[in-house]
Amino acid sequence: MQPAEDQKYTVKLDVFEGPLDLLLHLIRKHELDIFDIPIAFITSKYVEYIDRMKELNLDLAAEYLDMAATLVLIKSRMLLPTPPEEAIEDMDPGPDPREELVRRLLEYQKYKTAAEQIAALPQLGRDTFPRGAAEAVSVDQELQAPGLFALLDAFQDALRRAKIDPTQEISVTRISVSARIIELLDVLRRRPNATFAELFDTEASRSELVVTFLALLEMTRLKLTRLHQAGTHGDIHVVAAASPEEAERVLAAQRMED
Repeated sequence: MQPAEDQKYTVKLDVFEGPLDLLLHLIRKHELDIFDIPIAFITSKYVEYIDRMKELNLDLAAEYLDMAATLVLIKSRMLLPTPPEEAIEDMDPGPDPREELVRRLLEYQKYKTAAEQIAALPQLGRDTFPRGAAEAVSVDQELQAPGLFALLDAFQDALRRAKIDPTQEISVTRISVSARIIELLDVLRRRPNATFAELFDTEASRSELVVTFLALLEMTRLKLTRLHQAGTHGDIHVVAAASPEEAERVLAAQRMED
């Protein structure tokens, strides 16, 4: 349950990923063969993420639900009994939706890999600097920006570590996402390279943990922070890219746009 003050606070996912990214994330996380996807398993996990995103009030694009319907269709077809060979000869089964899904994943993965390779090239102002320019604080080049679904996994870990009593009453004390953003930036000013996990209080209530997660997503979307992760399963690090005062100005401008 989210705090009442943030019931209508929706984090838009325009700078994050889409349904094909989620499928690739699941395939990599569970070390599945992209050419032999266990449809029942992948559908179940995909729907779990969709439910989690809905629970967090994230703004789901229609493409997510369209992909969920496609997975359910493929799963239902695979559960049907195989008809006799004579019947198959008289039927026009049409394109295999599973093959089409694999084709889309492979094509998307190719372009995604190419984009990641281009992003890894030295960039002026990040890895190389013109003569006379002040060199920025160096960031470990082995670190990469984690995706939304890696953040959702990290949030689930935070929920598991939190000492939440399911029978406990929801606290009346509430904090808005905007206020939590200012608090987090203040924390990051004192701890310049905190891990994602360190920003979640293990003594906090579930609603407070949800607000913290939404605040971190919004901070990333508004470029108030930068996220880095060492490898697929490494710790996620959060670095402040703005001061609390700058964040207040950005948030004020964002409210005026909305």
